[in-house]
Amino acid sequence: MKKIRLLIIFCLVALAGCDPMPEDTYKVIKIKDGDTIEILSRDMQNITVRLAGIDCPEKAQDFGTAARQYTAQLCFGQNVTLNGSDKDRYGRTVAYVILPDGRNLNHELVRNGYAWEYKAYSKDPELAGLEQYARENRLGLWQDENPVEPWNFRRNRSKNKNKKPRKKRRHKQEVVSLVSLYNIPDAVF
Repeated sequence: MKKIRLLIIFCLVALAGCDPMPEDTYKVIKIKDGDTIEILSRDMQNITVRLAGIDCPEKAQDFGTAARQYTAQLCFGQNVTLNGSDKDRYGRTVAYVILPDGRNLNHELVRNGYAWEYKAYSKDPELAGLEQYARENRLGLWQDENPVEPWNFRRNRSKNKNKKPRKKRRHKQEVVSLVSLYNIPDAVF
């Protein structure tokens, strides 16, 4: 019993010396896709974060899965900090994610060819240079001759979804086949 009491006291003293997770640090608990992660705050709130200034390929696109895997490799399970706290129209926090070693996750994705600079929303002058570097070195998605930007992919996909399927029209040959099948005499076409 005395040994257990000493062990508990030792553990409490050891834990008292540990730094708690700083308030502005979050644990990455889920990778939704290449440019969207879920983090856990110190007060146990789940927060969805959209990486600022970049756009990764969609899951259905070439390199979409690779972008998600690369994001996971860099940050899943890690304690990260956020730079920025804007909200997008979906209620997600839009921010730059700073990795434990000080690297910027958003920059790493672009530098290694797993994301485009999202020019419509980017306020970061470094992203254009990082994208150019990835293009010149044919990294990641730049291995393809003509990679399709995710914003164009989404626009084309939504156009195709909005098209109503055309009713199949019977051609004269099909009608003739039905007439002969049922032996309908003197059908007029």
